[in-house]
Amino acid sequence: MITRSDIIWLGVAAGVMGSLIGGMMLGIGMDLIVNGQPWGWLLLLPAAPVSALPGWLLARKLASKV
Repeated sequence: MITRSDIIWLGVAAGVMGSLIGGMMLGIGMDLIVNGQPWGWLLLLPAAPVSALPGWLLARKLASKV
């Protein structure tokens, strides 16, 4: 059975992991773009969807327990 603490842990873990992954991609991508490297757009543009991926995977793992 899924408890309230499982749902809270899912939110905290997804938020922290998503922020770290998305923030690193945004930071590195912006640095590359500012320094004249157009390859930085390949990191910058998908940063938000990729940062949601860990939360989605954790939610699927939690939903499989039901």
